[in-house]
Amino acid sequence: MAKIGGYLQYERINPPKTNIEDRIKNFDEFEQLLAENELTKQAARCMDCGIPFCHSFGCPCNNKIPDWNEMVYRNHWKKALELLHSTINFPEFTGRVCPAPCEYSCTLAINRPAVSIKHIELQIVEKGWKEGWIQPEIPLYKSGKRIAVVGSGPSGLAAAQQLARAGHEVVVFEKSDRIGGLLRYGIPDFKLEKKIIDRRLNQMEKEGIVFETGVNVGIDISARYLNRTFDAVVIAAGSTIPRDINIPGRELNGIYFAMKYLMQQNKINAGDEIPEFERISAKDKNVIVIGGGDTGSDCVGTANRQGAKSVTQVEILPKPADERMSYNPWPYWPLILHTSSSHIEGCERNWSLSAKQFEGDGNNINKIIFSKLEWSDPDAKRNRNMIEVPNSEFSMKADLVLLAMGFVHVEHGPLVNDLGLLLDERGNIKTDNNFMSSARGFFATGDTILGASLVVKAIKSGRDVAEKVHQYLS
Repeated sequence: MAKIGGYLQYERINPPKTNIEDRIKNFDEFEQLLAENELTKQAARCMDCGIPFCHSFGCPCNNKIPDWNEMVYRNHWKKALELLHSTINFPEFTGRVCPAPCEYSCTLAINRPAVSIKHIELQIVEKGWKEGWIQPEIPLYKSGKRIAVVGSGPSGLAAAQQLARAGHEVVVFEKSDRIGGLLRYGIPDFKLEKKIIDRRLNQMEKEGIVFETGVNVGIDISARYLNRTFDAVVIAAGSTIPRDINIPGRELNGIYFAMKYLMQQNKINAGDEIPEFERISAKDKNVIVIGGGDTGSDCVGTANRQGAKSVTQVEILPKPADERMSYNPWPYWPLILHTSSSHIEGCERNWSLSAKQFEGDGNNINKIIFSKLEWSDPDAKRNRNMIEVPNSEFSMKADLVLLAMGFVHVEHGPLVNDLGLLLDERGNIKTDNNFMSSARGFFATGDTILGASLVVKAIKSGRDVAEKVHQYLS
């Protein structure tokens, strides 16, 4: 273990952040690193609890958390980095954007603040980059096999890197103008600056991976071409079809899907020229975000940085409890009220509301009619029923509405249709235990088969499919 009794001697200290007044003036990352001597104390809090639920239950990648905590405590940083990279390809991404289910399953979290796992992970990999320890890993031999990866999000990139390191020739196709998928365009820069992605992509290119942007697979190149040219294909296109809301007034101007809004701002941050008439701006507007998840929170932070007059986030579900309920014990993910840094920057939050109608001034949105909902207590299967409260309708001002209600499934476009791929009941690509779809040689991974989920789960899925593809080609 790290330090005997360390969890009794040291309190948890969270990394410092730039103050709110300053950070909402730009899109820079605002969470800073702890001093190394302080981080050592945080690693010392890891108690080597015998059954590390953080590793075996909480982390989808099964990161060797107690092991690298001990290495940090003992100042063996390079060994800590080796342990970290042995289970996850991109800890600099998860160290920034992961909601850290590992921390909620930390044994200390039963009745104390958890070990600072996420931040320790981040500092290990950042020290690795600083010291020059992270270098391209070139395979000793080449298999002569060619693999296409469709999609360059976290799952596609993880699969590509694992396969390239196994000696295969890998080409990644991305329909956007830059590589990164969700990481590039779905996550705001204030959470993940894109130079962090570029740094890792540079390593991957030196490992022999070829990146092709602006290629819409199924349209620009056909499924037949892929089948003829590559020995295996990995579909990592993600769950890209957003959930819509079909109520009167949906056609009004000023109502956008969250991903279009976030993508545009990231493009602007990258220096792209967006015509003024196409820009989606929250400046001096009353903004309503419909959807209470992480994407909605990202919209809140973006709107505040654009100078919104007010920001309100609305959720159809009831307000979560402040503490775990009896049916939601440790080490499961806590179904409690989570407040993000974006919420703290300025946001009114509302629960148990259902949007009934968009109303406008001419063709432009100017208000939303909501009704209040009442939810029953959870039954034995934790299901709840809702009823609309009679005569509870009221309106909210809205100059800009952002729909952040999640994603339905992968796009059912030419690639899926031409191959005749079987889909599950949710519309995701159906695969067997080897991640192979109903078309031989075509594998699928990440949100394409899971539905919209966490970056860390996507990375794990990408690593797993790479292992199966390698076995298939061998």
